[in-house]
Amino acid sequence: MARDFDPITLEILWSRLIAIVDEASATLVRTSFSTIVRESNDFACVLLDAQGNSLAQSSLSIPSFIGTLPVTVRHLLRRYPAETLRPGDILVTNDPWLGTGHLNDINVAVPIFHLGRLIAIAASTAHAPDIGGRMRSPDNHEVFEEGLRIPVCKLYDGGRPNEMVAEFIRHNVRVPDEVLGDLRAQIAANELAGRRLIDLVEEYGVEDLGALARTIQAQSEAATRAAIRELPAGVYPYTLVVDGLGEQLTIRLTLTIDHAKAQLICDYSGTSPQQPTAFNVVPNYTFAYTAFGVKCVVAPDVPNNEGCFRPLVVTAPEGCILNPRFPAAVGARAAIGHYLPVAVFGALAEAVPERVRAAPGSPMWCVSLSGVRESNRPFAGMFFFNGGMAGAKGQDGLTCVSFPSNLSNTPTEVLEHLFPLHFVRKEIRADSGGAGQGRGGCGQTVECVVENPTPVTVAFMASRISEAPEGLFGGAPGKLGSVLLNGEWINPKFRRTLQPGDRLALNTPGGGGFGPPAQRDRLALCADVEDGVVSAEATAREYSLAPRSLA
Repeated sequence: MARDFDPITLEILWSRLIAIVDEASATLVRTSFSTIVRESNDFACVLLDAQGNSLAQSSLSIPSFIGTLPVTVRHLLRRYPAETLRPGDILVTNDPWLGTGHLNDINVAVPIFHLGRLIAIAASTAHAPDIGGRMRSPDNHEVFEEGLRIPVCKLYDGGRPNEMVAEFIRHNVRVPDEVLGDLRAQIAANELAGRRLIDLVEEYGVEDLGALARTIQAQSEAATRAAIRELPAGVYPYTLVVDGLGEQLTIRLTLTIDHAKAQLICDYSGTSPQQPTAFNVVPNYTFAYTAFGVKCVVAPDVPNNEGCFRPLVVTAPEGCILNPRFPAAVGARAAIGHYLPVAVFGALAEAVPERVRAAPGSPMWCVSLSGVRESNRPFAGMFFFNGGMAGAKGQDGLTCVSFPSNLSNTPTEVLEHLFPLHFVRKEIRADSGGAGQGRGGCGQTVECVVENPTPVTVAFMASRISEAPEGLFGGAPGKLGSVLLNGEWINPKFRRTLQPGDRLALNTPGGGGFGPPAQRDRLALCADVEDGVVSAEATAREYSLAPRSLA
């Protein structure tokens, strides 16, 4: 049962909880070793109650981790029940089926005790710069190829470090100092959250933190259910065709809005079977990005916690790409999972057309690389460059913005410092956004030259190379992405070996347009040309204008 808190006190306590996880995330960023956390924002910090239900997450946390971390923590508690934990314990795993869906994401949980009683859990997930194996690439065939799998275990036991776990990690990754450095940064962030939470409990005399958690979760659940009842009841199907390794894959969603139960049910029956390659998405990740798409449309302003998830039911048949059987390769799961909000938007477009967006120029593009420097010192890491966001009713899509994730573009100055690459060009890719009443955002073009004296292995996460981002309600599709090696088109679904002096160019896709192009404001068209996101020739062609009318 939820306890009654007066609204003012509840708002103060909620704001303090957010401040705690925001400070934890700042600690993680400041103390991390890799650019993936520090520059690309690929992490999350979450506070959970003693049962593993999410209570609050940091403002910068990426949507997938917000959805998966509570499930992960509950798996950890099944292995180490609450009554067996003690101060100084730290739990860890990166098992894809228990965590975020691939091995690079390491999950760390710190139990928080007050007066000898477990009151909460501070948890974080961060994408490690390397996890060993054959690197993260779509052309892997089993999870065993993809790197080190850390079972659920204690990283610290009663305050004493489990040195053997650290040694296993150190001996199985290419850049152990960065990987272990980020792991220690996660521990520091979680422990800080624990100290700040105890300060809050003592300052406000919150003897039963569980009552506060139940109250916050119950209010979010009630608000979400009320928002579902405001939608038109019914069954809304949507089918999306996406890039595979060489074949097309199908995501089929049947979305049901049930007023009687105040539920929203997402059923992925009919989706393509699991693949012999890494385009497979575990159920945790399937739920997380479905939930994010639903929340964007249904209840974007409701405080985010476990209560928001309870009215949502997500199912996918075992053996399909959204619920694969072990030991399926899963390293490229974002290349499929990032389409799930697009499927949700497509299904809900009939019910609430004014709330949805067209298809973005994502999944985000990621480049993983490894090699050996002239000094014989190995290097490994990854970086991100984003496509364009899609247009919506009355809104243009943003340019070079990651959606549905909120990963940042990695600065080229940082990359040149860390990797043997010289970047010769980075610019907005004009004319890549789809035309519409709401124009799709543009992608970008990034070009670099390999300056290592020995070959460099590279793998890509690059989608929308054969299936363009769809427009919505008459909007035009965004432009396809492409990867060029020495000026020649290559299929980025396969890892490559780059030679010294090779030139690599990434052209990320633009977002789809929303609404008929004829309805776009003429002043906006002129501004597009002036801002350089669309050429005058393309604008005249796409919007059926005479070029001189844009002068």
